[in-house]
Amino acid sequence: MHEFSLALEVISLAEREAEKNKVNAVQEISIEVGDLSGVEADAFESALELLVKDSILENAEIRIVRTAGKGKCIACNQEFEMSHRMAVCPKCLCFPSEISGGEEFRVLSLLVE
Repeated sequence: MHEFSLALEVISLAEREAEKNKVNAVQEISIEVGDLSGVEADAFESALELLVKDSILENAEIRIVRTAGKGKCIACNQEFEMSHRMAVCPKCLCFPSEISGGEEFRVLSLLVE
């Protein structure tokens, strides 16, 4: 379960940024998790909620922003949403030639006091 180690890294990043900017508390953190990122968003959120105790994020509102996967069909040039990497084009049933979204995993913002 790599979501646990990713949660630890997010907490560490928030603590480093808070220290660098000389702030004592984070009010809110927003994290983008793409459907094709390989990160199970619910497991990551649960791990983060367990690990924030006694950290800079203990009282912060945690916002997980889910991003749908997006692909472009090699055959008909149709752009479409993908819930998994093996999704096929809804128009012609071919596999996408390009994945153009949903692979993101990043901290979008930290709102500090």
